[in-house]
Amino acid sequence: MSGPVLAAGCVLWRRTPHIEVCLVHRPRYDDWSFPKGKLKRGETALEGAVREVLEETGHHCVPGAVLPTARYLTDGRPKEVSYWAAEATHGTFVPNAEVDRLAWLPPSAARPRLSRPGDRVQLDAFLTTLPHH
Repeated sequence: MSGPVLAAGCVLWRRTPHIEVCLVHRPRYDDWSFPKGKLKRGETALEGAVREVLEETGHHCVPGAVLPTARYLTDGRPKEVSYWAAEATHGTFVPNAEVDRLAWLPPSAARPRLSRPGDRVQLDAFLTTLPHH
């Protein structure tokens, strides 16, 4: 029996001048979620999270606070997704096969848009890391 599938992602955010978080839409699952993905061999969770943000959103980011790890079953296998809050620095989104749409939303609008209710745990934890909002 192998261990859980390891993945990592970020609650990507920017200040414009209000706080907005980034959700990505994956046509394969028709869902809205935070940018995340499986770790590559030899990659740390943080390296994987930053790489996935760049691959899925086209944005570079500066990781900040550690957020709660998501644990759930996918196709009957346990999955663990490590999360960080990460501020977007620069970049441009280009739609691709994996992610066809991206939405920058205030947290109050992002909350109901998240397809997996469990993802709200990371959103709520992210909000507590902000100096003021």
